[in-house]
Amino acid sequence: MVVGSGPNGLAAAVTLARGGLQVTVLEAADEIGGGVRSGELSVPGVLFDHCSSTHVMGAGSPYLRTLDLASYGLEWLWPEIDLAHPVDSGGAGALYRSVRRTAAGLGADGPAWRRLFGPLAADAEALTDEVMRPLLKVPRHPFRLARFGLHALQPATLVARRFRTEAGRGLFGGAAAHLFGPLDRPLGASVGLMILAAGHRYGWPVAKGGSGALAAALAALLTEAGGRIETGIRIRSLDELPPCAAVLLDLTPAAAASVLGDRLPPRIRRAYRRYRPAPGAFKLDLTVEGGVPWRAEACRRAGTVHLGGSFERIAHAEREVHAGRMPRRPFLLVSQQYLADPGRSAGDLHPVSAYAHVPYGYTGDATAAMLAQFERFAPGTRERIVAATATSTADLERANANLAGGDIIGGANTPLQLTMRPRAALDPYRTGVPGVFLCSAATPPGAGAHGMSGHNAARSALRALGRS
Repeated sequence: MVVGSGPNGLAAAVTLARGGLQVTVLEAADEIGGGVRSGELSVPGVLFDHCSSTHVMGAGSPYLRTLDLASYGLEWLWPEIDLAHPVDSGGAGALYRSVRRTAAGLGADGPAWRRLFGPLAADAEALTDEVMRPLLKVPRHPFRLARFGLHALQPATLVARRFRTEAGRGLFGGAAAHLFGPLDRPLGASVGLMILAAGHRYGWPVAKGGSGALAAALAALLTEAGGRIETGIRIRSLDELPPCAAVLLDLTPAAAASVLGDRLPPRIRRAYRRYRPAPGAFKLDLTVEGGVPWRAEACRRAGTVHLGGSFERIAHAEREVHAGRMPRRPFLLVSQQYLADPGRSAGDLHPVSAYAHVPYGYTGDATAAMLAQFERFAPGTRERIVAATATSTADLERANANLAGGDIIGGANTPLQLTMRPRAALDPYRTGVPGVFLCSAATPPGAGAHGMSGHNAARSALRALGRS
């Protein structure tokens, strides 16, 4: 039995079914997919992703790459420019799959970018394989992992000193902000380095027809393997499940502790209760006539745009959010998926999604601050907005209980939780309850629509059953 049908729950179910088990997935919502769902919001024919939208780690997932998901309807599409980061001077840093082309656009920072990301991009496939499993394992590529670790262990503020231009520092800083935490702490550079290196290797693609295509492809593969999916069933206690060989929970540690109750060993219950959530996200979905009128040309061709300005402003905003204060100028991630996937638009009406980093459980309305950031880099955006839908941290949690407090990454990326999530253990997927495993983004490797947490947990379950 698998509880939860997000990408990790579905990946776990496919792995178990291919391991010879009869698998049933139970989903509380009426629709599968968790963080990878898509649909219209206010304007017919304009398609939005409800949460996860750009899939750099999905395209590079060691497990998803082994599945013929294209035969089940999943098609990755790439924009001309993967990522752009505008700066107040009017220019922008631009990320291409080519390290050389990216460096060429960064002027004086080009050589520094090549020196840092040339080797990392060359190692990206091996690095992805290493970091997408528990780190308390003997590495398969120790020298490549060590080379990455020398940079990843540093604060992002230290790595940023390699770059002298506002565009170069901003391009790195916006990626580093995916950490959802202070950039001046150890390991503060890790997430940014990884997604930029992976971007050079795999790009930052979107799923044709919406992120829901990933869930649909995994579900079709599961069904073909004999698995079943039941929606509208919320599990509150392990007693509600029938006897079975294994149970995998695509839930937060706190929710898993509630479901397992007194069965959970006290020390593991304490670890699950202590597990720290990440700051929240406030989402804004805009239907924009003619697209966003960016000042920087690169932003008009980029599937993802980071809004935050200089590295220093981004770092300040992230410190404020971490301290529980809403910054006046929050960091924004803007998705323009229609540039790669025109079928998401209706004529000249285009979907543009953005989320802002906000404090955990933020109860205010971030709409005005987010639109101010758009106007800062794209004057006249407000006049082009035909419809807008705001999704607060509470709205995110109501739609998906795993997004409690607006935490969309499955827990804080503190140095401890980056390396040992959700607790210190050689097998972090085991809950201490015989036959029960945790497979959510709170387990290694963490956030992203890559399915690796589910796949890793399912392999743990198969080993326990003697089927590995």
